[in-house]
Amino acid sequence: MEPVNDREIKETRIEKKTDNSEVMSTFIKYAAYLIIFFGVLYFLVRYVFPMF
Repeated sequence: MEPVNDREIKETRIEKKTDNSEVMSTFIKYAAYLIIFFGVLYFLVRYVFPMF
């Protein structure tokens, strides 16, 4: 007699859905952070450092 296998094999598929609007809003947010950072850096180099 063959042994009976009562276990079921469950297959789980995980699909990562990317929302393009969420990706773009995150990109815009970090781009704004970079622009602000370089703006502050430019201000320091242009106006503050020459005072010393």
